[in-house]
Amino acid sequence: MSTAFPIEEVRAEALDADLPALADVLHANVLSGASVGFVLPFTREEARDFWHRLRPAFQTGARRLFVAREEGRVVGTVQLLLDMPPNGRHRAEIAKMLVHPAARRRGLARALMRSAEEEARRAGRSLLVLDTVPGNASEALYRSLGFQTTGVVPGYARSIHGVLEPSLFMHKLLRDP
Repeated sequence: MSTAFPIEEVRAEALDADLPALADVLHANVLSGASVGFVLPFTREEARDFWHRLRPAFQTGARRLFVAREEGRVVGTVQLLLDMPPNGRHRAEIAKMLVHPAARRRGLARALMRSAEEEARRAGRSLLVLDTVPGNASEALYRSLGFQTTGVVPGYARSIHGVLEPSLFMHKLLRDP
């Protein structure tokens, strides 16, 4: 099923209006088991602080934030990291691809990923990278979008329960390097 919700970029100066909804999406994802950098217990305030701390990166364009909305409220997000060292300015990284559990199975994740990929191309990037937990639903999504396995690193990050788990690194060539 495809989404009827447009994807838009949220600029740093507009972030405050969306902070409650962004925090809700992150908080709901973590509570539903998403391994996206946080360990339980995890509060809405911590989720709000996470987004607030990213404001400088959004202001400089080092990170770009794309959102999907339902009735004006953010229900999905993805970030595109563009600030790379001089030897890596040909690549960009996908981070925090999140869809609120209540808004899943509508094509929002696919639409968000396509928007991030289009922006990476516009920014002149030839390589897109990301990491995920092996075997989860997002792995299947990323594969369907043309991402390939780069490798698995054991014990890379802690799960929401604090247990070390592997991370699957994936890449997609946007054009020949």
